[in-house]
Amino acid sequence: MQALTLESALVDAAALLDRLDHPVWIFDIDRGRVHWANAEAVRMWQAGSLEDLRARDMGRTMSVAVARRLRQYQADFQAGERFGEQWTLYPAGVPVTLWVDFSGWRLDDGRMAMLCDARRAETAASPDSLRSVDALLHTEVMTTLYSRAGRALYRNPASRASVVEGAERLSSRLVDREDLRDLVTALQVRGEGKIIARVRTAAGERWHDLSARLCSDPVTGRRALLITEIDISGLKQAQAQAQYLADHDQLTGLPNRNQVIKDFSLTLRACRLRGDEAALIFIDLDHFKRVNDSLGHAVGDELLVQLARRLNDALEPGERVARLGGDEFLLLLPHREAAARAERRAAGLVTLISQPVVLPQTELRVTPSIGISVFPHDGEDIDTLMRHADLAMYGAKAAGRGSAMRFRPEMTASAQSRLELEVELRRALAQGQISVHYQPRVDVASGRIVGAEALVRWHHPERGMVPPDVFISVCEDCGLICELGALVLEKACAQQVAWAAAGRELTVSVNLSPRQFFHAGLIDEIDAILKRTGCDPRRIELEITESVLLGHDDRTVAALEALGRMGLRIAIDDFGTGYSNLAYLHRYPVDTLKIDRSFIRALSDRPAITEMIVTMCRMLGVTMVAEGVELARQLDWLRDHGVHEYQGWLFGPAVPPDAFDKRWPIPALTAACAVPTAPGTVPCPASGAGS
Repeated sequence: MQALTLESALVDAAALLDRLDHPVWIFDIDRGRVHWANAEAVRMWQAGSLEDLRARDMGRTMSVAVARRLRQYQADFQAGERFGEQWTLYPAGVPVTLWVDFSGWRLDDGRMAMLCDARRAETAASPDSLRSVDALLHTEVMTTLYSRAGRALYRNPASRASVVEGAERLSSRLVDREDLRDLVTALQVRGEGKIIARVRTAAGERWHDLSARLCSDPVTGRRALLITEIDISGLKQAQAQAQYLADHDQLTGLPNRNQVIKDFSLTLRACRLRGDEAALIFIDLDHFKRVNDSLGHAVGDELLVQLARRLNDALEPGERVARLGGDEFLLLLPHREAAARAERRAAGLVTLISQPVVLPQTELRVTPSIGISVFPHDGEDIDTLMRHADLAMYGAKAAGRGSAMRFRPEMTASAQSRLELEVELRRALAQGQISVHYQPRVDVASGRIVGAEALVRWHHPERGMVPPDVFISVCEDCGLICELGALVLEKACAQQVAWAAAGRELTVSVNLSPRQFFHAGLIDEIDAILKRTGCDPRRIELEITESVLLGHDDRTVAALEALGRMGLRIAIDDFGTGYSNLAYLHRYPVDTLKIDRSFIRALSDRPAITEMIVTMCRMLGVTMVAEGVELARQLDWLRDHGVHEYQGWLFGPAVPPDAFDKRWPIPALTAACAVPTAPGTVPCPASGAGS
């Protein structure tokens, strides 16, 4: 290209150019305007004059694809190239198809413009031909015609914009040589091929979907290769993100159960080839459900996040940790001596997890129960090892929680027994095997029975009486606790009605588990039971544990207030064993505090705490009930300190309703009939729901 100034060139050539019978114009690429045009070009553009044509802002209506193509032209002109192409222009919105010879033209300010020398096509192109040319210009699909040697013969604008350099060969475009090999093999076998590959582009490495087909170069007739490419990097990123979400826990970011099955299985396969061991450490947080029930799921989630981070930070080389769901985590230890190493590692994890967790508004401490299984001794596949580690974890819970236990074969039989118990428990609920016994609540001063606590019992047709501490935990684990709780409440309400009809006005207290208390339909369910039985709600007292009050969230207060509006009394059961602070109790609509049996048992050695509880209860104006009273001297202490009521084996155990009426008939409700005066101990069963 010869560098000329506009003034010198046009002064000498304007008359000649104006006499040409075809359009010639200079286009300012940077500003998107015609800079100069001969008379034929002004007519072709359907402008009234050159000034009118120069005033048109063609860049404002120019498509993105055309603007991109002109920028490519500008770069070619800088390199001294000139060429011809078929273009369709739209003067006044009417399509005009021309063959245009393009060359560069340097403006006075040094910018590169474009000299366009146009002629109408000698033969009229078909509509399909016109549209195919325009489609190649505007499409985002990258189309390249390569020679058999891999040299680019033609690139459409999208392909041109994608390449690092114009002379780029196919072999240098593909990142992985295996992809080129696969593509060449497919072309040799079928004449066409399709791959998804990483490619080098002007924007960096991208994922492209490539389709290749053998063809002929229409200019030389030689064999050629036509390749089209579609950028699918966004799709690959979305797939990678979807795969990440499928394999990772969204709350903690740790691998999830799905990833465990895949990744841990591969690790076990490698251990088998090397002759190594591998240990699975199954971690379950003790009583984690209480945190969710009392403080809410947001606090529970934050606790899980911090513990997950703590576990991840404590990983040693080669170890991996995953969250299986809920409050369960799994640690994999591939090691030549994993069996010996795992028990030491598990003991350290108990200490690590048991350390307090500081949250924005509270400090919590949870302990783990840990089960261990070892490959290949306890199983040779991930499913078996996970099942056995899970059984060992339940063994650690049964042994007192906050500890670790290695799997033993006899645990399988124990798990089968527990499963059978769950099946039988469901059958018991359906077939009416569940009954309710009642333990008297006695006025300390007068010795009169003023109430009774409803306690659930299961009389199995073959096992006999199943201890409540056995089957209630099963109900908690398998989700039957709400059904069981509703059944006990309905029986207790019906018994209150029966006693009232017989002239016995007793307050009947019923335990609500945390899960039952936070059940979404609790208020409606209780209201329905009250209406069905016709009981006096003022004679029903609902006992909740301290853990329900943790966090003082609005949901807890709203539920307690709703129950209070229904006329029901609220009691805090086993007070002193949980997390409550006495100073916070005034915020809740609580009527009764039941002092836990452990404080009554310790009266002779450590009475100070019980004295403090009694003093605070008196200040709060709530009814005090002492649980687990077994000795006459304990009753004397309660009487001396003004405790209102007591229950326990000193007066009597929990019995069925008919036995209750026979043992303590209405005319005999006096202090002399029931309370032994001489110091001594009445045999007492294990504490818990059975007392």
